Amino acid sequence: MHDHDAVSIIRAKRDGNALTDAQIDWVIDGFTRGTVADEQMSALAMAIMWRGMNRTETARWTTAMMDSGSRMDFTDLPLPTVDKHSTGGVGDKITLPVAPLVAACGAAVPQLAGRGLGYTGGTLDKLEAIPGWQADLSTERMRTILTDPAIGAVICAAGADLAPADKRLYALRDITGTVESIPLIASSIMSKKIAEGTGALVLDVKVGSGAFMTERADADELAARMVQIGLDAGLRTVALVTDMETPLGRTAGNALEVAESVEVLAGGGPADVVELTLALAREMLLAAGIDGIDPADRLADGTAMDRWRAMIVAQGGDPDATLPTARHSDIVRAPASGVLTRLDAGMVGRGSWHLGAGRSRPGEPVSAGAGIEMHAKPGDRVRAGDPLLTLHSDDEARLARAGAELASAWQVEDTDAVVLRPLILDRIC
Repeated sequence: MHDHDAVSIIRAKRDGNALTDAQIDWVIDGFTRGTVADEQMSALAMAIMWRGMNRTETARWTTAMMDSGSRMDFTDLPLPTVDKHSTGGVGDKITLPVAPLVAACGAAVPQLAGRGLGYTGGTLDKLEAIPGWQADLSTERMRTILTDPAIGAVICAAGADLAPADKRLYALRDITGTVESIPLIASSIMSKKIAEGTGALVLDVKVGSGAFMTERADADELAARMVQIGLDAGLRTVALVTDMETPLGRTAGNALEVAESVEVLAGGGPADVVELTLALAREMLLAAGIDGIDPADRLADGTAMDRWRAMIVAQGGDPDATLPTARHSDIVRAPASGVLTRLDAGMVGRGSWHLGAGRSRPGEPVSAGAGIEMHAKPGDRVRAGDPLLTLHSDDEARLARAGAELASAWQVEDTDAVVLRPLILDRIC
């Protein structure tokens, strides 16, 4: 196949035809090697955006993306391996408590995580708020930590050779208006997760104003697509569709979310964070074939906290260090008494971004101490003058910009009739 084949593949998809295995393999391989031009791949991505891909095409596309790089293999570990992936939301710090918790229940958790782009930092940005903690580990070091009976969980950056075609394609989708294609999102996430070599995978697909998918039908379709890809690749996969209309927990930021995660591991923390941590931990244990252990017991008896501390130390961090705090803060107070009926996750996320907790370009630094504390959540009764939000930033000028973003993020009403969405909306397997 030569350059004209890229055109014929683009035409085939443009006209609504299913791509063959050979066409998919050829185009991803050519794109990885640089013989298929960025303009051609961008055109194909737009054709896929409009015409979609069926289950067979999506499975093959995912495999071709994985085959563009190396795969990790943990099948020789003495423990079953299981990983979790979240599509991301505001205040979503669940990876931090869930990895050590599931390890405390007897699984090995190789959690490859990313940096954030947009609202708040990614999992790695949050953990980098801990003094000394290192995100980059060799595969050998990962294995050492995973097989250590006192640790068993690792959260680190993916190597550059894991699905490199995905990284290049994502950069193109980002600048060509093709990020929203559900088959491309599903294959992007799953190519990295399957290449990670885990034995089972639990997906947390968010829906709501603070999620990538704001509509329930889209979230359900994405969850179903990713579960199909996992099953087609022989990976035990299950997805929970969870609410992101309201932020998770009572913090959005980096160091603020680490502190909240530690509270959960200490047996406290906000009810919604605990609920989702336990729900995902139970799914991960089920997928890993571990039964007879209630993860709630491991939070209560301190063993999950022991694993957390050991995991942080193993990656160079100090679990007892004082976390960074921002230099400036401002309090948003309730103007009247009543019930908080709404706290919009998307607006809280943007407010947190204005404060310096997120980034607008890859590679930009994030502020460890910036973010938002939420003193009330929907359904809570507040009195006039009570603090609703505390804004934290290293740059005082950012407080006003964030305050303007947050002015319409919440609503206090004189009512008793507040209908709250359940946190877990569906389970897809």
